[in-house]
Amino acid sequence: MLHHTALGSTGSRVVFLHGLFGQGKNWTGIAKQLAERHRVLLVDLPHHGRSPWPARFDFADAAADVLATLADWAGPGAEPVTLVGHSLGGKVAMVLALLHPERIERLCVADISPVAYPESREFPGYIAAMRGMDLGQVVHRSDADRLLEPAVPDTTVRSFLLQNLRRDPTAPSGWAWQVNLDVLDRDLAVIGEWPEAQLTDVPPYDGPVLWLAGGRSSYVRPEYEPAMDRWFPRNRKVTLKDTGHWLHSERPELFLEVLRRFLGD
Repeated sequence: MLHHTALGSTGSRVVFLHGLFGQGKNWTGIAKQLAERHRVLLVDLPHHGRSPWPARFDFADAAADVLATLADWAGPGAEPVTLVGHSLGGKVAMVLALLHPERIERLCVADISPVAYPESREFPGYIAAMRGMDLGQVVHRSDADRLLEPAVPDTTVRSFLLQNLRRDPTAPSGWAWQVNLDVLDRDLAVIGEWPEAQLTDVPPYDGPVLWLAGGRSSYVRPEYEPAMDRWFPRNRKVTLKDTGHWLHSERPELFLEVLRRFLGD
């Protein structure tokens, strides 16, 4: 069972999955506004937030964990949900929709594609910087920010990564990373892949799909569209201009507006 937070008491069900290094609470601002008309669930993916740390990262396993969490929240016979996933969460959401289309009414994928990405992206550097921090030098969060700044100069990204640092009285330094850096580092190549072998003979997902892309991001590109169309033939792509990879935190009002239209609000 994955750690999750529920908001709202009436309306259709909307489930949010965060990206790499994220937590369900990253969606809180958007979720609170949606919860006025929907029942919303914010999920911590495996190895993130307060969810368990299995022995490895695996897309099919992560999708199964999300499915079990949905069943616990809504009940096994509940109506299908709208599933929203960003980056890593978008890949997990796509795999879940393909393997269990009866549980997903519609899908929103935020700035990720069903393809394998090159290993030269920024994430290995983030993991190395976080693992290399001397937590013994951290007294206040400002100390952690100062220590991470040389490796991660972007203030927004650095603040996002540091959300994973929490006080832990059982740790020698009094601080610990809430994200499983060891497994994510070891399995980063798996995370960057698209699990084609796990989807052998799986038909395309035939529900409606909203594809949101950041205008300044390279995760959704024209050359990826054949794969998008192959797996999700009923997709509609919307690009948020002047927006990077973390589009829901950079342009939350616009993200919410487009999502609400997709939900029919």
